[in-house]
Amino acid sequence: MDKKIEHLDLGFVNYTNHPTNNDYVVFRFADEHRANSFRELLKEQKIWFEESQDQKRQLLVYLFGLHHTDYNKAQKINITVEAKHKKFLIPGKFFRWFIVLFGLTMIILAAIGYSINGSKQGTPVKTTR
Repeated sequence: MDKKIEHLDLGFVNYTNHPTNNDYVVFRFADEHRANSFRELLKEQKIWFEESQDQKRQLLVYLFGLHHTDYNKAQKINITVEAKHKKFLIPGKFFRWFIVLFGLTMIILAAIGYSINGSKQGTPVKTTR
């Protein structure tokens, strides 16, 4: 119990502090196209970085080490790269519109049901003995 967990990486973001030097942050990409885009935008912005590759199981991960002073610029570049390469959560147009229309229909039916039964909720029920 003497050891504390200093950093727990759950993989929600693609960057983390450098494991040995806290002055650096490491961005990682599992996709070569995203890594290439990130590299090119770093060069355009003239941000110094170190690059490496790591083999994790059967996946090649591209690593970019940057100084913390460039973190905000790199984060903007990271968001730009993710936006450029993002894919739709629901790939097919037909199924995507079906989900949207189904959801709207459920909301409309719920509103109609609430408005019809809402007026009946205010009147007390009389019981006879």
